[in-house]
Amino acid sequence: MSDESTLLVTVTGRDRPGISARLLSTLSVFPVTIVDLEQVVLGGRLVLGAVLEVDERVAPGVSRQRVFEEIRSALDKTAIDLDMDVEYDVGNNRVNEVSAERLHVTVLAAPLRPGALGAITSCVARSGANIDRIERLSGYPVTSVEMEISGGNPDQLRAELAMESATQGVDVAVQASGLHRRGKHLIVMDVDSTLIQGEVIELLAAHANCLEEVAKVTEEAMRGELDFEESLRRRVSLLKGLDASAIELVRDEIQLTPGARTLVRTLKRLGYECGIVSGGFTQITDVLVERLGLDYSAANTLEIIDGKLTGELVGPIIDRKGKATTLQRFAEEAGVPLEQTVAVGDGANDLDMLQTAGLGVAFNAKPVVRQQADTSVNVPYLDTIAFILGITREEIEAADLND
Repeated sequence: MSDESTLLVTVTGRDRPGISARLLSTLSVFPVTIVDLEQVVLGGRLVLGAVLEVDERVAPGVSRQRVFEEIRSALDKTAIDLDMDVEYDVGNNRVNEVSAERLHVTVLAAPLRPGALGAITSCVARSGANIDRIERLSGYPVTSVEMEISGGNPDQLRAELAMESATQGVDVAVQASGLHRRGKHLIVMDVDSTLIQGEVIELLAAHANCLEEVAKVTEEAMRGELDFEESLRRRVSLLKGLDASAIELVRDEIQLTPGARTLVRTLKRLGYECGIVSGGFTQITDVLVERLGLDYSAANTLEIIDGKLTGELVGPIIDRKGKATTLQRFAEEAGVPLEQTVAVGDGANDLDMLQTAGLGVAFNAKPVVRQQADTSVNVPYLDTIAFILGITREEIEAADLND
């Protein structure tokens, strides 16, 4: 291309129906093709940019300069009629071409301050990448924006963003772009302190009058200081003799994490398969499956004989490794590639699952989990995970209206 091969037209002004149609209709009589086009509406203001190139197949030998001058004259008149402003730039304008290395960077915070977002965009620049587009995904319950990034070093960008997000107190997710983002997905969530608030075994322990002892072992396990299976068996043994009717009481005491029902409902409406895998107990997870309409579930089972808990478990234990294996099994049953799976958890026993999934999300997790997961969410709303997946607040509200 020569130095004056394209014309960039930028139109700004108050947004209202028919603006884009009128402007493009004005251009339709000229022998040009659209090689790039983008429109954004922000705060009721429209910004429409189009890169035009003379189509010499339609008008061979035509003077580019003359065509561009005629376009300017026509658009100036249309802009006056529409009360819009229009600017022109003749030159070899950069076109947003599809890059082999394209990333989506999602930033979440409550509130999201300019300084924090500025620090994140500086990281992008230092990695040699370019921000092609920034879009707001939500303003509630957190503010989230998604940036489309091209070029640069993805590994360097991930490393720098991880450090900067901790410094700025925001959550940042980095994901590869591609058609897989639009394909069928599977999300698998941990249960205790992820899908629901608190730990089921502690609720049972409260009825067995051994809460303090159980809570101590739980904390050691969540920090990764104690083998999960050993800790689970130790805690369950403390429940020996508890009347099975306590399970029904605990079912009534369970509180879903804020946004849990919204997240599941929205994802299912968008075609996701949803499952849970828990180091907890089927006596509880079966109820959650029914309440939320989940597609898959796996957990341990408390042994009950003569209406009493024996302090033992039935069958193999779902531990850290078992959670990852279960994720793989769910993916096979759903017909979803692992790279299109999402895992969410908070404890050390979730790490293998988070690392096996295409995207592992640490939800209000312990430091050891945040450091090793693909991304982390540190606000108490489970539905914010939808924003990491590129789902907007408007799409969530649309799902609610259609429910």
